[in-house]
Amino acid sequence: MIIIGLADIHGQTGNINKISGVLSKADIIFLAGDITHFGDEKQAKEVVDRITPLNNRIMAVPGNCDYAGVSNYLSGKDINVHNNKKKLNGYSIYGLGGSLPCPGKTPGEYTEEEYELFTSSLIREDEPESHKILISHQPPSNTVSDRIATGIHVGSQAIRKFIEWLQPLIVFTGHIHEGVGIDEIGRTKIINPGPFREGRYAYTQILDGQIMDLEIREF
Repeated sequence: MIIIGLADIHGQTGNINKISGVLSKADIIFLAGDITHFGDEKQAKEVVDRITPLNNRIMAVPGNCDYAGVSNYLSGKDINVHNNKKKLNGYSIYGLGGSLPCPGKTPGEYTEEEYELFTSSLIREDEPESHKILISHQPPSNTVSDRIATGIHVGSQAIRKFIEWLQPLIVFTGHIHEGVGIDEIGRTKIINPGPFREGRYAYTQILDGQIMDLEIREF
């Protein structure tokens, strides 16, 4: 299964045509939040409508810069996995949208306590025998993906604890634009490709629960 992860599109769809061949060949496309730049349903539709002619197999979570209408739109399309779980080719796909509070107020923010509630509900949905993948706009704490330019880690402790418990194969994340890289928590790989508008995306190939390829590609 080939997975393409796009993070932090922020409504800028110009790069989609540059990787049209890649998108069309993917088994699934993950949108890891901030699909719009402080947009609502209309702006989310514009982004998704640019991708679906190439590939309509999409799963997504809203980001902190997405208003509630974005989540409503994704749910209406049955592609929203925020605080949810969906099945795909024998894999369980979990999702967490939004982010921790930011220095400047954004519409999709949650506290650590709220993330603990989200993850507790997802734990009740766990299927121990399945292979798992997590899409989380907010990165977990203490990885390359949550390190800002000053070197400080600003990730979520609750999400990190959830990853340690769930042990998914991969976590696709974003939010921290400078936190580009691949890291790991135990057996779990954490990948933040950085903002899609800067010309990067996550490429993953998995087979029978094993990661065959995981990289951040540039175009």
